[in-house]
Amino acid sequence: LVDDLELNTEATQVEVARAAVAERERQRSEIVRALQVLTGDVGTKPVAAATLDDAFVVPVAAGLPSSLLARRPDIRRAEAQLRAANANIGAARAAFFPSISLTADIGRASNELSGLFDHGGRSWNFAPQITLPIFSGGRLQAQLEVSKADRDIALAQYEQAIQSAFRDVADALAQRSVVQGQVAAQRKRADAAQAAYGLVSARYENGVTGYLDVLDAQRSLYAAQQTLIQTELSQQTSLVTLYKALGGGWSEPPENDRARTGEPDDANDSKARSPDF
Repeated sequence: LVDDLELNTEATQVEVARAAVAERERQRSEIVRALQVLTGDVGTKPVAAATLDDAFVVPVAAGLPSSLLARRPDIRRAEAQLRAANANIGAARAAFFPSISLTADIGRASNELSGLFDHGGRSWNFAPQITLPIFSGGRLQAQLEVSKADRDIALAQYEQAIQSAFRDVADALAQRSVVQGQVAAQRKRADAAQAAYGLVSARYENGVTGYLDVLDAQRSLYAAQQTLIQTELSQQTSLVTLYKALGGGWSEPPENDRARTGEPDDANDSKARSPDF
């Protein structure tokens, strides 16, 4: 009973969806091969299909300490440069490293972290609190082999690395908060589109409306579902970005292991303790 216009319109939408599925399958095959090469598991076993719901995500706890950032590669590199200039790393951390909580409830940025930056210009508001000499050990060797300018450069690079680390965490937490709201809104949109499609389908089955209305409702539902998937993917990506900014994952070390979690940088750092990752 339908005319060619409805038939061809439906066929067009079906082929658009098939093309999209084929493109996603191609992308998935490329990602699977890249993972197999990365893990050295090429061709030994197939990778099981998974969805975003299967993704393993560690929740971001409240009150994460800023000492986590000391494990970031850029900060460790800057500290290694300071150590090469005979710097007291413990004194440098005490002077330049803000000791605050990074996250508040439900993984949002804490007020302390937000207060480190000017909200307009994103400028660094923390002033170093230098109470101990940073370049103390190996003073004679430093005078002979390392110029004061080189030490100043290393110290400036260390401070810059700390600022970048805190800014990365603040930006990642802000992005995560925004994406969480987007996911909630897109889920409501997809649910509304699903309900609308059900109503239009019922009207069509009872002869109240034509099939073009059903196709239009299907198209809206498909678009809403695709947008929801992309937003959920952005949410997962924002969490990965946050983990990278924090320098890795976080877990509270057992009591009997806490004495082994830190690696002292020098004699004055022998009592320092680092968080367990």
